[in-house]
Amino acid sequence: MKIDKNKIKTLNSKTLPGHRESFEYLSGKLSKQGFDPKQIIQKIQDFQIAIPSWALGTGGTRFGRFPGGGEPRTLEEKIDDVGLLHALNAGSGAISLHIPWDIPSDIEAIKAHAAAHNLLFDAVNSNTFQDQPDQEHSYKFGSLCHTDPKVRQQAVDHNLEVVHYGEKLGSKALTVWLADGSSFPGQMNFRKALQRTLDSLKEIYQGMPSDWKMFVEYKPYEPNFYHTVIQDWGTSHLLASQLGDRAFTLVDLGHHLPNTNIEQIVGTLMMQGKLGGFHFNDSKFGDDDLTAGAMKPYQLFLIFNELVEGMEDKNSVNPPPAWMIDASHNLKDPLEDLLQSVEAIQLAYAQALTVDRVALENAREQNDAVLAQEILQNAFRTDLRPLIAEARLQAGAALEPVAVYRDLTVRNELVKERGAKSLATGL
Repeated sequence: MKIDKNKIKTLNSKTLPGHRESFEYLSGKLSKQGFDPKQIIQKIQDFQIAIPSWALGTGGTRFGRFPGGGEPRTLEEKIDDVGLLHALNAGSGAISLHIPWDIPSDIEAIKAHAAAHNLLFDAVNSNTFQDQPDQEHSYKFGSLCHTDPKVRQQAVDHNLEVVHYGEKLGSKALTVWLADGSSFPGQMNFRKALQRTLDSLKEIYQGMPSDWKMFVEYKPYEPNFYHTVIQDWGTSHLLASQLGDRAFTLVDLGHHLPNTNIEQIVGTLMMQGKLGGFHFNDSKFGDDDLTAGAMKPYQLFLIFNELVEGMEDKNSVNPPPAWMIDASHNLKDPLEDLLQSVEAIQLAYAQALTVDRVALENAREQNDAVLAQEILQNAFRTDLRPLIAEARLQAGAALEPVAVYRDLTVRNELVKERGAKSLATGL
């Protein structure tokens, strides 16, 4: 399914007068504060957030899954769905594949299919946290850290296979997330497990093309609960530093213990030039994979405050990070959920762009905690949604993506095309 741009334009016309009024007021306000609305709009349009192929189907828990019908059954249909999102919000211009869930059978055809939707291929993701039907060795007790060198080699070979597919598609990065760890005290030798993981990652790193990056993701628990081999940003940074200049830490917002200061982690990694990218989501308790900004929008803004400060620092040694959503919702229409996440991320980014950095830094140097809080919260409390909508409008997308999605009955059309019982591949 493809959305007719003329239909979007027609639906936009219904809310355009109100939008114009809101945008003109906001634009004037920002200009008086010394910000250039046109410049911010351009940055928002340039800020593309990759959609993971596994988020296009209904998520689930260990208790059940409740699919809503019309889910993408093939890689081509997953690309179609990301194309739908991009047509509606002009901010989802890339797709991130998970191998072996999304192995392309015809590389050139898949590339052409993505190009027809104006999509690029973001980082590719390996999978050594599941056993596949055709694999020889099990990952039940680990993959890159396993005691058996044959299991480790199988996991290394899989990652290199993922790189092979990604290279042909035009990707430039490999994301490695490991479920490796233990659930009981004494089960695993911490030092040996970490050393084996480092040795395995070195083999993968050396097998990547010279212009590729490796993103090392961390997580404190789940599916193992006593310890995970790469449990936090410090361990990820340690591994990335020993691997080389093209290895970086990847931050997943859900991969932290409660009350962790994620914005401090971001600032530290950027200072070291080791922040590779983000997996955006939100949570109440742990790795809940909820819609970005649904629970802790102020934290999301504070994270972007650190990101913008680092990205706009001319002396920064950190390369531009990669941006991706990593969510898997059990209740919402996956496409509506992703539309909401993209807008929340764009909004936090725009708010961070309107922080008076000179005033903020002066307040910090004067140890004026009250003024520093006022500056940050004034930016956070300013409704910049008309600015995000204007960025979409200028790019030919929808003023109100979720409303247009519903007006066009997209999910019903997908059910007609794919059936009420279709299930997306992956988790």
